[in-house]
Amino acid sequence: MKKFVLLLSVIVLVSACNVQKRVVYIQDIIPDEAIFMANDGNIRIKPLDRLKVVVSSSNPELAAPFNAATSFNSVNGLPSGSAVSGPSSLQTRTVDAEGYLNMPIIGEVLCTGKTRSEIASEIESKIVEGGYISDPSVNVEFADMKVTVLGEVNRPGQYDVVRDKMTLLEALAMAGDLTIYGMRDEVAVIREVNGETVVTLLDLRSKDIFTSPYYYLQQNDVVYVKPNRYKAATAEINQNRTFWLSLIGSLVSVSTLVISIVAFSQN
Repeated sequence: MKKFVLLLSVIVLVSACNVQKRVVYIQDIIPDEAIFMANDGNIRIKPLDRLKVVVSSSNPELAAPFNAATSFNSVNGLPSGSAVSGPSSLQTRTVDAEGYLNMPIIGEVLCTGKTRSEIASEIESKIVEGGYISDPSVNVEFADMKVTVLGEVNRPGQYDVVRDKMTLLEALAMAGDLTIYGMRDEVAVIREVNGETVVTLLDLRSKDIFTSPYYYLQQNDVVYVKPNRYKAATAEINQNRTFWLSLIGSLVSVSTLVISIVAFSQN
Protein backbone atom coordinates (compact mmCIF):
# COMPACT_ATOMS: atom_id res chain seq x y z
CA MET A 1 0.00 0.00 0.00
CA LYS A 2 2.84 2.39 0.88
CA LYS A 3 4.51 1.70 -2.46
CA PHE A 4 1.26 2.45 -4.26
CA VAL A 5 0.85 5.75 -2.39
CA LEU A 6 4.46 6.69 -3.17
CA LEU A 7 4.02 5.87 -6.87
CA LEU A 8 0.81 7.88 -6.98
CA SER A 9 2.55 10.87 -5.35
CA VAL A 10 5.36 10.74 -7.92
CA ILE A 11 2.85 10.66 -10.78
CA VAL A 12 0.99 13.67 -9.34
CA LEU A 13 4.22 15.65 -8.92
CA VAL A 14 5.40 14.87 -12.45
CA SER A 15 2.01 15.83 -13.86
CA ALA A 16 2.03 19.08 -11.88
CA CYS A 17 5.52 19.92 -13.18
CA ASN A 18 4.43 19.26 -16.76
CA VAL A 19 1.34 21.42 -16.37
CA GLN A 20 3.41 24.23 -14.85
CA LYS A 21 5.93 23.98 -17.67
CA ARG A 22 3.16 24.37 -20.22
CA VAL A 23 1.56 27.33 -18.40
CA VAL A 24 4.49 29.46 -17.18
CA TYR A 25 5.54 32.29 -19.51
CA ILE A 26 9.12 32.93 -20.71
CA GLN A 27 10.56 29.76 -19.21
CA ASP A 28 14.02 30.12 -20.78
CA ILE A 29 14.78 33.61 -19.50
CA ILE A 30 18.10 34.19 -17.72
CA PRO A 31 17.99 36.78 -14.88
CA ASP A 32 19.63 40.12 -15.77
CA GLU A 33 20.13 38.98 -19.37
CA ALA A 34 20.01 41.84 -21.92
CA ILE A 35 17.63 41.22 -24.80
CA PHE A 36 17.77 43.37 -27.94
CA MET A 37 14.37 44.17 -29.41
CA ALA A 38 13.71 43.84 -33.14
CA ASN A 39 12.52 47.46 -33.40
CA ASP A 40 11.66 50.49 -31.30
CA GLY A 41 8.02 49.44 -31.13
CA ASN A 42 6.59 52.88 -31.93
CA ILE A 43 3.31 52.73 -33.79
CA ARG A 44 3.78 54.36 -37.18
CA ILE A 45 1.00 55.95 -39.15
CA LYS A 46 -0.47 54.07 -42.09
CA PRO A 47 -2.84 55.10 -44.90
CA LEU A 48 -6.48 55.49 -43.78
CA ASP A 49 -5.55 56.02 -40.12
CA ARG A 50 -7.72 58.62 -38.37
CA LEU A 51 -5.98 61.32 -36.36
CA LYS A 52 -6.94 64.26 -34.18
CA VAL A 53 -4.60 67.19 -34.73
CA VAL A 54 -4.75 70.18 -32.37
CA VAL A 55 -2.70 73.32 -33.00
CA SER A 56 -2.14 75.70 -30.08
CA SER A 57 -0.46 79.07 -29.71
CA SER A 58 -0.09 81.96 -27.31
CA ASN A 59 -2.47 83.70 -29.72
CA PRO A 60 -5.54 81.40 -29.94
CA GLU A 61 -7.03 83.37 -32.84
CA LEU A 62 -4.08 82.49 -35.07
CA ALA A 63 -4.28 78.80 -34.12
CA ALA A 64 -8.06 78.50 -34.61
CA PRO A 65 -8.01 78.18 -38.44
CA PHE A 66 -5.70 75.16 -38.24
CA ASN A 67 -8.22 73.37 -36.02
CA ALA A 68 -11.29 74.09 -38.15
CA ALA A 69 -12.98 72.04 -40.83
CA THR A 70 -13.24 74.89 -43.34
CA SER A 71 -10.45 75.83 -45.73
CA PHE A 72 -8.58 79.10 -45.29
CA ASN A 73 -6.66 81.28 -47.66
CA SER A 74 -3.52 83.18 -46.80
CA VAL A 75 -3.38 86.97 -46.86
CA ASN A 76 -0.02 88.66 -46.16
CA GLY A 77 1.32 85.40 -44.81
CA LEU A 78 -1.48 85.05 -42.29
CA PRO A 79 -4.56 82.82 -42.41
CA SER A 80 -7.80 84.51 -43.36
CA GLY A 81 -11.36 83.29 -43.50
CA SER A 82 -14.16 82.48 -41.12
CA ALA A 83 -14.62 79.47 -38.91
CA VAL A 84 -16.19 78.47 -35.66
CA SER A 85 -13.55 78.04 -32.98
CA GLY A 86 -13.69 75.87 -29.89
CA PRO A 87 -13.63 72.14 -29.14
CA SER A 88 -16.72 71.44 -31.28
CA SER A 89 -14.84 72.55 -34.39
CA LEU A 90 -11.91 70.18 -33.92
CA GLN A 91 -11.86 67.61 -36.66
CA THR A 92 -10.86 63.99 -36.97
CA ARG A 93 -8.73 63.85 -40.10
CA THR A 94 -8.11 60.74 -42.17
CA VAL A 95 -4.80 59.94 -43.79
CA ASP A 96 -5.51 59.31 -47.48
CA ALA A 97 -4.63 56.18 -49.43
CA GLU A 98 -1.32 57.75 -50.51
CA GLY A 99 -0.31 58.43 -46.91
CA TYR A 100 -0.96 62.19 -46.82
CA LEU A 101 -2.88 64.18 -44.21
CA ASN A 102 -4.62 67.25 -45.59
CA MET A 103 -4.31 70.14 -43.12
CA PRO A 104 -5.99 73.55 -43.39
CA ILE A 105 -3.77 76.30 -44.82
CA ILE A 106 -0.50 74.36 -44.98
CA GLY A 107 -1.94 71.60 -47.18
CA GLU A 108 -0.70 68.02 -47.40
CA VAL A 109 1.64 66.44 -44.85
CA LEU A 110 3.22 63.05 -45.58
CA CYS A 111 2.45 60.76 -42.63
CA THR A 112 3.15 57.19 -43.71
CA GLY A 113 5.86 55.54 -41.65
CA LYS A 114 6.07 58.39 -39.15
CA THR A 115 5.24 58.52 -35.47
CA ARG A 116 2.82 60.96 -33.87
CA SER A 117 5.63 63.15 -32.57
CA GLU A 118 7.34 63.23 -35.98
CA ILE A 119 4.12 64.36 -37.67
CA ALA A 120 3.56 67.01 -34.99
CA SER A 121 7.08 68.38 -35.50
CA GLU A 122 6.62 68.53 -39.26
CA ILE A 123 3.32 70.40 -38.96
CA GLU A 124 4.93 72.87 -36.54
CA SER A 125 7.79 73.47 -39.00
CA LYS A 126 5.40 74.09 -41.90
CA ILE A 127 3.41 76.59 -39.84
CA VAL A 128 6.53 78.51 -38.79
CA GLU A 129 8.09 78.42 -42.26
CA GLY A 130 4.85 79.75 -43.75
CA GLY A 131 4.93 82.69 -41.35
CA TYR A 132 1.52 81.86 -39.89
CA ILE A 133 2.45 81.41 -36.21
CA SER A 134 5.81 81.92 -34.52
CA ASP A 135 5.14 79.64 -31.53
CA PRO A 136 2.89 76.76 -32.65
CA SER A 137 2.42 73.70 -30.47
CA VAL A 138 0.93 70.67 -32.21
CA ASN A 139 -0.59 67.63 -30.54
CA VAL A 140 -1.45 64.55 -32.61
CA GLU A 141 -3.65 61.81 -31.14
CA PHE A 142 -5.02 58.55 -32.51
CA ALA A 143 -8.75 58.91 -33.14
CA ASP A 144 -9.75 55.26 -33.04
CA MET A 145 -6.66 53.09 -32.86
CA LYS A 146 -7.54 49.57 -31.70
CA VAL A 147 -6.25 46.02 -31.38
CA THR A 148 -8.47 42.96 -31.14
CA VAL A 149 -7.88 40.02 -28.79
CA LEU A 150 -9.88 36.83 -29.43
CA GLY A 151 -9.96 33.19 -28.41
CA GLU A 152 -9.03 31.67 -25.06
CA VAL A 153 -8.71 34.86 -23.02
CA ASN A 154 -10.90 35.96 -20.13
CA ARG A 155 -12.14 39.18 -21.74
CA PRO A 156 -12.03 38.97 -25.55
CA GLY A 157 -12.78 42.17 -27.44
CA GLN A 158 -11.37 45.34 -28.99
CA TYR A 159 -9.04 47.56 -26.96
CA ASP A 160 -8.02 51.16 -27.61
CA VAL A 161 -4.39 52.01 -28.26
CA VAL A 162 -3.80 55.28 -26.41
CA ARG A 163 0.00 55.23 -26.32
CA ASP A 164 2.78 55.06 -28.90
CA LYS A 165 3.63 51.49 -27.93
CA MET A 166 1.66 48.39 -26.98
CA THR A 167 3.22 44.97 -26.48
CA LEU A 168 1.61 41.59 -26.99
CA LEU A 169 1.82 40.88 -23.26
CA GLU A 170 0.10 44.19 -22.47
CA ALA A 171 -2.75 43.40 -24.86
CA LEU A 172 -3.20 39.96 -23.28
CA ALA A 173 -3.19 41.54 -19.82
CA MET A 174 -5.93 43.96 -20.91
CA ALA A 175 -7.93 40.94 -22.07
CA GLY A 176 -7.60 39.35 -18.63
CA ASP A 177 -4.77 36.92 -19.52
CA LEU A 178 -5.15 33.53 -21.17
CA THR A 179 -7.52 30.95 -19.76
CA ILE A 180 -6.10 27.63 -18.62
CA TYR A 181 -7.23 26.22 -21.98
CA GLY A 182 -5.23 28.68 -24.11
CA MET A 183 -2.24 27.42 -26.11
CA ARG A 184 0.70 29.48 -24.91
CA ASP A 185 3.07 28.14 -27.55
CA GLU A 186 0.99 29.19 -30.58
CA VAL A 187 -0.48 32.66 -30.04
CA ALA A 188 -1.33 34.12 -33.44
CA VAL A 189 -0.79 37.77 -34.36
CA ILE A 190 -2.63 38.73 -37.54
CA ARG A 191 -1.40 41.87 -39.29
CA GLU A 192 -1.91 43.59 -42.61
CA VAL A 193 1.45 44.28 -44.27
CA ASN A 194 1.57 46.08 -47.62
CA GLY A 195 -1.97 45.05 -48.43
CA GLU A 196 -1.47 41.40 -47.46
CA THR A 197 -2.60 39.56 -44.34
CA VAL A 198 0.29 37.98 -42.44
CA VAL A 199 -0.21 35.48 -39.60
CA THR A 200 2.65 34.85 -37.18
CA LEU A 201 2.67 32.30 -34.34
CA LEU A 202 4.49 33.29 -31.15
CA ASP A 203 5.53 31.09 -28.21
CA LEU A 204 4.86 32.88 -24.91
CA ARG A 205 7.03 30.33 -23.13
CA SER A 206 10.14 31.52 -24.95
CA LYS A 207 12.16 34.72 -24.64
CA ASP A 208 12.24 34.80 -28.46
CA ILE A 209 8.97 36.75 -28.36
CA PHE A 210 10.95 39.85 -27.33
CA THR A 211 12.99 39.81 -30.54
CA SER A 212 9.99 39.24 -32.80
CA PRO A 213 8.79 42.24 -34.85
CA TYR A 214 5.30 41.19 -33.76
CA TYR A 215 5.99 41.60 -30.03
CA TYR A 216 5.08 45.27 -30.37
CA LEU A 217 1.59 45.46 -31.79
CA GLN A 218 0.50 47.81 -34.54
CA GLN A 219 -2.89 49.40 -35.17
CA ASN A 220 -5.66 46.97 -36.15
CA ASP A 221 -3.61 43.88 -35.20
CA VAL A 222 -5.65 40.83 -34.19
CA VAL A 223 -4.34 38.52 -31.45
CA TYR A 224 -5.87 35.05 -31.42
CA VAL A 225 -5.28 32.47 -28.69
CA LYS A 226 -6.08 28.96 -29.88
CA PRO A 227 -7.72 26.43 -27.53
CA ASN A 228 -5.68 23.43 -26.51
CA ARG A 229 -6.62 19.86 -27.38
CA TYR A 230 -8.39 19.32 -24.07
CA LYS A 231 -10.71 22.30 -24.64
CA ALA A 232 -11.34 21.24 -28.25
CA ALA A 233 -12.19 17.70 -27.13
CA THR A 234 -14.45 19.01 -24.37
CA ALA A 235 -16.24 21.27 -26.84
CA GLU A 236 -16.75 18.33 -29.21
CA ILE A 237 -18.12 16.16 -26.40
CA ASN A 238 -20.49 18.92 -25.30
CA GLN A 239 -21.62 19.45 -28.89
CA ASN A 240 -22.26 15.73 -29.38
CA ARG A 241 -24.07 15.52 -26.06
CA THR A 242 -26.25 18.47 -27.01
CA PHE A 243 -27.01 16.84 -30.36
CA TRP A 244 -28.03 13.53 -28.81
CA LEU A 245 -30.10 15.18 -26.09
CA SER A 246 -31.87 17.25 -28.73
CA LEU A 247 -32.46 14.15 -30.85
CA ILE A 248 -33.81 12.17 -27.89
CA GLY A 249 -36.06 15.07 -26.96
CA SER A 250 -37.43 15.22 -30.49
CA LEU A 251 -38.06 11.45 -30.53
CA VAL A 252 -39.86 11.64 -27.20
CA SER A 253 -42.03 14.50 -28.47
CA VAL A 254 -42.89 12.60 -31.66
CA SER A 255 -43.65 9.41 -29.72
CA THR A 256 -45.92 11.31 -27.33
CA LEU A 257 -47.73 12.88 -30.27
CA VAL A 258 -48.23 9.49 -31.97
CA ILE A 259 -49.53 7.90 -28.76
CA SER A 260 -51.93 10.79 -28.27
CA ILE A 261 -53.26 10.47 -31.85
CA VAL A 262 -53.72 6.68 -31.50
CA ALA A 263 -55.47 7.07 -28.19
CA PHE A 264 -57.75 9.75 -29.61
CA SER A 265 -58.68 7.63 -32.67
CA GLN A 266 -59.58 4.64 -30.49
CA ASN A 267 -61.96 6.77 -28.49
